[in-house]
Amino acid sequence: MAVIIDGKAVAAELREEIAGEVAALKEKRGLVPGLAVVLVGQDPASQVYVRMKGKGCDEVGFASFQHMLPSESSREELLSLVQKLNQSPEVNGILVQLPLPKHIDENSVINAIDPGKDVDGFHPVNVGKIVIGDRDCFYPCTPYGCQVLINRHVQSLKGKHLVVVGRSNIVGKPIANMMVQKNDMANCVVTVCHTAAPDIGYYTRQGDILVVAAGRPDTVRGDMIKEGAVVIDVGVNRVPDPADPSKTKLVGDVNFEEAERVASAITPVPGGVGPMTITMLLANTLKAFKLHHGIKA
Repeated sequence: MAVIIDGKAVAAELREEIAGEVAALKEKRGLVPGLAVVLVGQDPASQVYVRMKGKGCDEVGFASFQHMLPSESSREELLSLVQKLNQSPEVNGILVQLPLPKHIDENSVINAIDPGKDVDGFHPVNVGKIVIGDRDCFYPCTPYGCQVLINRHVQSLKGKHLVVVGRSNIVGKPIANMMVQKNDMANCVVTVCHTAAPDIGYYTRQGDILVVAAGRPDTVRGDMIKEGAVVIDVGVNRVPDPADPSKTKLVGDVNFEEAERVASAITPVPGGVGPMTITMLLANTLKAFKLHHGIKA
């Protein structure tokens, strides 16, 4: 049976380390990192995420700035706020909660954020740095969390075959680019497969490490996994609960019961990759603070 990769425990450990650094910085410099989160509209899921990010800031000692705009706000109003946050010395990280209302072009807003404050890692400057292997940038938070979990459970990544299922700009493409780089947290042989592949299992069965971010439950079954592989399940899907059809439950993109019998280690859903995402956002904000103040990151 596979070892269960406890993302909640790893995230708690990292937050404790971040809080310790923040306390030391506050004592030495009288300053703390500041994270600004912008929410446009009343999307319930987005409201939950914003509250969780505020709670995370409180936990590690960051200054938290939350800006709630009505759903009818114009693109120009949002861009004006972003520019103010770009110029604010108290704000080291800016996150505009996605999705935005349909009348606002997301790319134009992401592109307006100062790359040095883009702690979500979505600005083209940071994306480009990831591709060329420049580590003086911000990794998108979910793939960054995946990378940390992989490094905790694979002793030597050099030459390991990492297979990614999914090609989104949020997870699939960034994790592939991050893990192919020649550095101590990567150096893998990387394959990306997706819906255009006639047989996804042909690729997944070759992976020493499997990252699944397809957005569909049961995308990967047990017979599609190499014996002893490390499986990172990024999916979050709500499906009917077999034990009680009137209720639902959260599952990933991997059939957990089947995969657990084949893999050497696997992330559960919930409790695997999820807790890492906001933690890596906090890590990116601390890094942005250090870069701004000329402190070695």
